[in-house]
Amino acid sequence: MAVARRGRSALLSRMVAALFGGYALAALTSVAVLALPIGTVEAVLLGMQASFGVYAGAVVWVFAARSARSAWLGLAVVAMPLLAAACRVWAAA
Repeated sequence: MAVARRGRSALLSRMVAALFGGYALAALTSVAVLALPIGTVEAVLLGMQASFGVYAGAVVWVFAARSARSAWLGLAVVAMPLLAAACRVWAAA
């Protein structure tokens, strides 16, 4: 019984990571692209297009990771540089 409960909680954790962690990475990507030295219109279009790939990649990563903990850790590691770039964009606005 405890093993089944642990398995369900790990699956639920992965689902939350895929939904909300993937969305957060996609949103950070779309903002972080604005820090690139390209035109604003091109950066917005590139950020929107890249966010779809990032979201799909995050979902695949979450369910391919060895454990739910490593899935969350992987999302956090990828989010840090994106967050730094997004903060630069938000500070400049």
